[in-house]
Amino acid sequence: MNSTSGSRTASQHNEKGGTHGLAFIFWLFEQPKWLIALVPGLFAALLTAAIHGFAPLTPAIAGVVFVVLWITVPALAILGPLLFLVYRSYAHDTAAPTEDWTKHISFKDASAQKAYAGKKVPMQTLYDGYMDGKIDFTGDVYETLLRRNRMFRFCFTGDDVRFYVRDFLGQNMGHSVEADHGDIAHVYNRGNDFYNWFLGPRMIYTSGIYRDVNDTLEDAQDRKLATVCQYVQMQPGDKHLDIGCGWGTLVAYAAKHHGTSSTGVTLAKEQAEWARATAEREGVSDRVRLIVDDYRNIPDEKFDKITCLEMAEHVGIRNFQSFLLQVRNMLKDDGMFYLQIAGLRRAWVFEDLVWGLFMGKYIFPGADASCPIGFVTTQAERAGFEVHRVENCGVHYSLTIKAWYDNWMKNEAAVVAKYGQRWFRMWAVFLSWSAIIAAQGSSTVFMITLHKNTPNDKCSVSKDEAAAQPFDRTHRWVGQNPSATQQ
Repeated sequence: MNSTSGSRTASQHNEKGGTHGLAFIFWLFEQPKWLIALVPGLFAALLTAAIHGFAPLTPAIAGVVFVVLWITVPALAILGPLLFLVYRSYAHDTAAPTEDWTKHISFKDASAQKAYAGKKVPMQTLYDGYMDGKIDFTGDVYETLLRRNRMFRFCFTGDDVRFYVRDFLGQNMGHSVEADHGDIAHVYNRGNDFYNWFLGPRMIYTSGIYRDVNDTLEDAQDRKLATVCQYVQMQPGDKHLDIGCGWGTLVAYAAKHHGTSSTGVTLAKEQAEWARATAEREGVSDRVRLIVDDYRNIPDEKFDKITCLEMAEHVGIRNFQSFLLQVRNMLKDDGMFYLQIAGLRRAWVFEDLVWGLFMGKYIFPGADASCPIGFVTTQAERAGFEVHRVENCGVHYSLTIKAWYDNWMKNEAAVVAKYGQRWFRMWAVFLSWSAIIAAQGSSTVFMITLHKNTPNDKCSVSKDEAAAQPFDRTHRWVGQNPSATQQ
């Protein structure tokens, strides 16, 4: 059937895709600092030469012009797009609140309350005011944030810009062993009781897997442990490495239920102490080894199975490729790698970015590799991995975080007594808002199964050549226990 002339076709639409700007930013963060400094220097030299061509400059004046331009070019390159983004964040939502926020929050300072009369309250003003004790929620934090679009505004404030320029960019461009230790170790050495009050007895700081929305947190986390081991096809005798092992629940589970010899790596001494106690309690301390160190200092060994659950975000964009190459080097040729990583969606909205700045400032400093899935799979393939499967587990994470939030609120008195009101309120915002963020896909978690991308396969060559091939895709992916999806 031919379309009639003049009628609109499916190719005529108003849909618009994203630009290549994000990919350029990722590329920029990977470059050495000398190159980043050299590029504006070249621009400055060319501009100085151009100016000299129109109006001859003395050597001294030319030197001053060059230095000024060398500073100005990168400043404009950073501040220009940033200021435009700030402007857009204000311009995209200028409507008045459609619900009276005074019924849900109250400012202790009457003049501050009056300043926002008839206006939406910026989210940064809300969460910082709440943590500082200047704002109170009159009801449940989670229930109030479900109504956020009617009362609060997702725009970048002066405090957001200062944090981005002063701290966030430095974190992204750093990621040395010392810098990462400074950003991360103190977070997880805060106190095991702090985390136990919301994670519960399993002490697993990643998403569970739910079969029913009414599943208990413990059932969901037990299912998650079993699923991860299934994804990499854990076998008795496997030498297993868990990078960023947290409180060691996975290494103890793999050793007990699958007969592995498991090594866990963490930066936090308190996590390692908990993990050793767990392994002892489960009767597998002889097959569980804990290393308290940076991932870059892991001993040079080969492993059958490597798992990394939501640690790679802290590696940073700058080091992501070198991290994956290190994993590839540690993985046996027929080994399996399970990577679980959280990331923002590519088609972002301003709430995603405002939430991301909150997370970078207060919850997970230096976790800038929380990127869209395209970045992760591209980096993995570039490092020589074959991506077998990717699954978006965001809705399961939402249910998990909501369960953490409920635990946290039940333990308010204990948290406040030991850590104070500010820490309690910070985590109340983090958990309630993050449960919502995950539910709507703003940030999600990807479960990725990978193996080395071998040129040939045992099934793609003659029988006499097959013995020399390390990997057998047919054996891995066809059978009663394939590494398929969990849904």
